[in-house]
Amino acid sequence: MSHYKKILLAVDFSDASNHVIGKASELAEECDATVDLVHVVEYYQHEFNVDVYLPDLNIENELLQQARDKLHKVAEDMGIPGTKKWLETGSPKSEIVRVATEQECDLIIVGSHGRHGLGLLMGSTANGVLHHAPCDVLAVRVPE
Repeated sequence: MSHYKKILLAVDFSDASNHVIGKASELAEECDATVDLVHVVEYYQHEFNVDVYLPDLNIENELLQQARDKLHKVAEDMGIPGTKKWLETGSPKSEIVRVATEQECDLIIVGSHGRHGLGLLMGSTANGVLHHAPCDVLAVRVPE
């Protein structure tokens, strides 16, 4: 596996993320590869057919700031420079693939929960990335 030189690690800050981060660190060291980090804040926008007053709680900005802080902490712990961190908004599948393409990564590492049935039917980030990635994808099984 020593041919990997630029790894994109997708993190979601779940409890299982540490397992995926550990695997990525091991592989990067083994391959002497650099690591870029990406986290995608997914928004669910709903349209209302009636006038509804929603107070301005600045939720979007708060979510982004929390994600930015967590991404900075992971990058700091892994020794990843600030120029190698990507905080995106939108569809995780699409944004991870887009960043990997733009940054010319040769491996994407993403956690996988091994969903079955309805969970698989609804689609997972790992599955979406696997089918659209411009490079190899390592789906790390995370403990349940």
